[in-house]
Amino acid sequence: MKKKTLLFFLLLSLLNISCVTTKPFLNKPPKPLLELDSPGELNIIDYSKYGEFQNIGTTRYKYRIKKRKGLASAVGEGIFPNADLVKKNREYKKLKAQGRLSGSYWDHVYTSDPVADFFVWATVKEKPGIKLFFTANALKEAGLIMHALKAYQAILIHFPRSACFSGDNSFVWYIAPAAIDKIYALCRRYPELGIKLEGAFFEIKNGNDTNLGNDLIKFDPGRFVKTTKESAPGLKDLKIVEQRGAGKIKLVKYENGHWQMLVNDKSFIIKGITYKPTKIGESPHKDTLRNWMFVDDNGNGLIDAPYESWVDENANNTRDKNEKIVGDFRLLNDMGCNTIRYYHVPTNNKYDKKSFNKELLRDLHYKYGISVIIGDFLGAYTIGSGANWEVGTDYTDKEQCARMKEIIREIVLDHKDEPYVLMWLLGNENNMSGDYRGVNATRTLAFKQPQAYAKFLNEVAEMIHDLDKDHPVAVGNFGTDLIEYYGQYAPQIDILGINYYPDKDGLGALWERVRDKMDRSILITEYGCDTFNTKLKSIDEDNQAAWHKGCWEDIEYNLAGGKGDGNVLGGIVFEWLDEWWKSPHGPEDTQEKTNDCSLAFPDGWSSEEYLGIAAQANGENSPYLRQLRKSYFLYKQLWNN
Repeated sequence: MKKKTLLFFLLLSLLNISCVTTKPFLNKPPKPLLELDSPGELNIIDYSKYGEFQNIGTTRYKYRIKKRKGLASAVGEGIFPNADLVKKNREYKKLKAQGRLSGSYWDHVYTSDPVADFFVWATVKEKPGIKLFFTANALKEAGLIMHALKAYQAILIHFPRSACFSGDNSFVWYIAPAAIDKIYALCRRYPELGIKLEGAFFEIKNGNDTNLGNDLIKFDPGRFVKTTKESAPGLKDLKIVEQRGAGKIKLVKYENGHWQMLVNDKSFIIKGITYKPTKIGESPHKDTLRNWMFVDDNGNGLIDAPYESWVDENANNTRDKNEKIVGDFRLLNDMGCNTIRYYHVPTNNKYDKKSFNKELLRDLHYKYGISVIIGDFLGAYTIGSGANWEVGTDYTDKEQCARMKEIIREIVLDHKDEPYVLMWLLGNENNMSGDYRGVNATRTLAFKQPQAYAKFLNEVAEMIHDLDKDHPVAVGNFGTDLIEYYGQYAPQIDILGINYYPDKDGLGALWERVRDKMDRSILITEYGCDTFNTKLKSIDEDNQAAWHKGCWEDIEYNLAGGKGDGNVLGGIVFEWLDEWWKSPHGPEDTQEKTNDCSLAFPDGWSSEEYLGIAAQANGENSPYLRQLRKSYFLYKQLWNN
């Protein structure tokens, strides 16, 4: 796999790897853009007729083909073991003559020509699991949904241990969990197909390093089964079998396993956004980033971004007479947002009361109906722990833990009776493993000290519960890694917060994975997509909106009372406004069009300075100007429905 594109789907590997009445999940499969010469004799393949399964559910899983010709005929062209037939397809010959199959096969991922993408990937010389995955993606985009499902299933049957490495050997991506996610997403999106995947699981131990030799993978490919039309169960007549919290905000579990948040005994779905409006030119790297809660550059007594922003409707970078001052708080309220996320940053490893503008937050809540999730980094980036940056926060160090715990104690005591508080959030991707030096991107040792980290989480959560009976406690995780430790050693954690950046098909089997390891409600604490497409070299608002739409629909599908797993409380969009300091490639007063981080986005990369659902134009009118992107109006429709 080529180094420059190898990290394209890193997130899927790290993740262990649509409310209830949303219309897109009632879609009929789209009209196919391609007619296959040999689509296969069957839709649901009974692989036991063509071979032998061995050691299902163990680390020694294997499938041996015994009737290769019959299996090839059943699955159809482009799907293992029937890849060679593709070159005989009339359309293949036509597209090849037109030059549509030229170039690197990595240029044929999520393009506007999925038919060409299919033929390229189905005939490329690449590892079979990788080849099948991108073949299946192209089939899906071309509208051949059932054939795509068969291709994803073929990965599970034949190549569950297929993996690839990043260019610097820092990460490993396994294909099978991603294929399972795709199957879940498609079966949910198109229920009239009448099938679902049942019993599939992929469990890995020792997966935090890049030594495949020590990875222990328990695997079951599952099986497609026929389904019947089901209605949403509803919650009205169901018994509550568990309750976490007894005050203003409670989490209740119903007898069907669904979790729901109640605020003053009324259902509350979190429709949140990460809100940190940064003025162009400011940066935490140069210690020039100011706290938006206090910035009043024009000296008129009003906080700039919350109260004095305006919408540049004609995108001319100038405030015209018809463009009234509205303020971000009003824009968020109009959008349907009911929650923002805010992380406290201590000063010299001590709680800083001056980092909160309580009067502003009360107005946010009372006038605009928006609550606040207050987060503490719990040692991420060594914030609050006082740890050495090169070593990272150590959760076995009593002094570091005492510092962090004291900061949180003071935060809770200072805010627990405030009306704007929704919950407490501990950490931000502290579990992330990764770089070759053994310290992750968030500069903690949690992934090397999972038991110690989980026990510390529990200790802090228990302290919070003793101090505050009204608000739940969540952990801010990256994906699902370490959650088995939380389930065992951190029973005081109420909510599993997950930062998750999948592609536009949604979050796949995440909900089921969590339920199997940690029976808690889930909050998607970050999700989103950037707008700069490095392949197109232009702004791509359509794809950003498509990514947001797919994720929110999946969240909505899995809310309590729906047809899904019912264990999600909502989601937090990342983020409100583009921040120009985030790319390492340029100065803070320039919006860099770069591929900063490999994610499953339209071009395979995240351009970190383009993640906002609102832009700041050329920056001259920062922090006031807003250019609202299509994603903003998408949420205005979805969240106000």
